[in-house]
Amino acid sequence: MPHGLDHIVHAVRDLDAAGEFYRRAGFIVGARNRHSWGTHNRIVQFKDCFVEILEVAEPEKIAPHAGRSFSFGAFNRDFLRDRQGFSMLILSSRDVAADGRWFEASGISNSDVLDFAREGKKPDGTPVKLAFSLAFAADPISPNLGFAVCQQHFPENFWDPAFQNHANGATRVPGVVMVADNPTDHHIFLKAFTAVSDLHSSSIGVRVRTENGDIEIVEPVAFRDQYGIAPEVSGDGMTLNAIRFEVADIGRAKAALRANGIAAERHVGRLVVPPDLAYGATLIFETAK
Repeated sequence: MPHGLDHIVHAVRDLDAAGEFYRRAGFIVGARNRHSWGTHNRIVQFKDCFVEILEVAEPEKIAPHAGRSFSFGAFNRDFLRDRQGFSMLILSSRDVAADGRWFEASGISNSDVLDFAREGKKPDGTPVKLAFSLAFAADPISPNLGFAVCQQHFPENFWDPAFQNHANGATRVPGVVMVADNPTDHHIFLKAFTAVSDLHSSSIGVRVRTENGDIEIVEPVAFRDQYGIAPEVSGDGMTLNAIRFEVADIGRAKAALRANGIAAERHVGRLVVPPDLAYGATLIFETAK
């Protein structure tokens, strides 16, 4: 079944420093959470999508990939050897077991579903149970970018408006932007991964409209023209370079960034925070279209 954006993993080497950067950029940043396999995270939440700032904090706990077991920790550890930035694109799932079977039938996965749970906290500190299941997918020609779908089993305990009232005015994530030398090379994978059959192709790339945001793959020169940033592309295949945040008022967003010493460039009506400031990622602030 078609999916929407669920979350984007931003892999960093210093979780608290990156969390402080997001706070200075005007976002509410959650407390540190710990995974049993050695990664820690902090969350920046929106109504139906979030950014997972992730650090490999306990490398001795990282298990290797083995058989049908995809190691989330090992993938992000290996990603961080050469770079920081957006390491994984994760979509929402209503039936992760069915999605896993679909991925396998489509030839984009041979991994079992990962189930895990952890304790979370409401804004007032009340502990709550959180549980997730992930089915992973892989684009063989994009080894440096991970893909999965995620089913939340206690969504009422996770999503909370109190975590979504950001000082910069960001209200939602209308899309993410990937870069590839030949976007159409990834057309078949993207159809299988998103379960959206009607992809929009143009001279600069490919776009998928999900139920709550767009996934774009564009050529490097198109990324530079649209956002004023020469994309950092390393290795083969697609890289996930940018996330778009929708704000009601660009001026408010600019003021929030400037007040905390974060330089954002104005480009074609957008505010763009470059990857040398944003831990390898490009952050784009724009008004609703």
